[in-house]
Amino acid sequence: MMTDYLNLNRLLIKNKLILASGSPRRVKLLNEAGIDFEQIIPDIDENGDDWKDPSRMASILAQKKAESVSHKISGNSIVLGCDTIVVIRNEVLGKPNSPDEALEMLLKLSGRRHTVCSAISLYKADGPMFTGYELTDVYFYNIDRARLLKYVETGEPLDKAGAYGIQGAGGFLVDRIEGNLDNVIGLPMKLLDKLAGRIIKYKESDG
Repeated sequence: MMTDYLNLNRLLIKNKLILASGSPRRVKLLNEAGIDFEQIIPDIDENGDDWKDPSRMASILAQKKAESVSHKISGNSIVLGCDTIVVIRNEVLGKPNSPDEALEMLLKLSGRRHTVCSAISLYKADGPMFTGYELTDVYFYNIDRARLLKYVETGEPLDKAGAYGIQGAGGFLVDRIEGNLDNVIGLPMKLLDKLAGRIIKYKESDG
């Protein structure tokens, strides 16, 4: 509920939130929290430029997404850019380019632990951009190839980092997580509220 996010609630009294993402999972999280927003899908190259530091890469991509729609907003709007990546044994898994690549990713994850990193950026036209990220460890069951192939055939893995959706049909893959579920889905809500607080603090100190 919106009452769980006091900083965000306060920030959005006089500002409109713009979600710079095409993700229906992020849309659902914001809707479930009772947050009013508009959606503008960013147009950027999502190939990371710092594969050796996944958290930095996710942060840069979140910033680029926010920046890509910043020229479309008014002075009383705040842009939210997001990016989620999956990391296993120092290898970054983005969105698969084909069903074969999706299956390959799932086979790598099967029976192992991986880390999900979601970064978000909040930007208001008359201030700096505030960015942060959150990490969650996810443990997969050991799933046989045939069952993974059936999951790939549903089409769900093809638009998701790491080739699975924990909140959808892919939930059967997951044994347990250590961290916040909303971070795995793609939008860490407590972090969003924290960044909203940083914008408020900046405005108060600046004004």
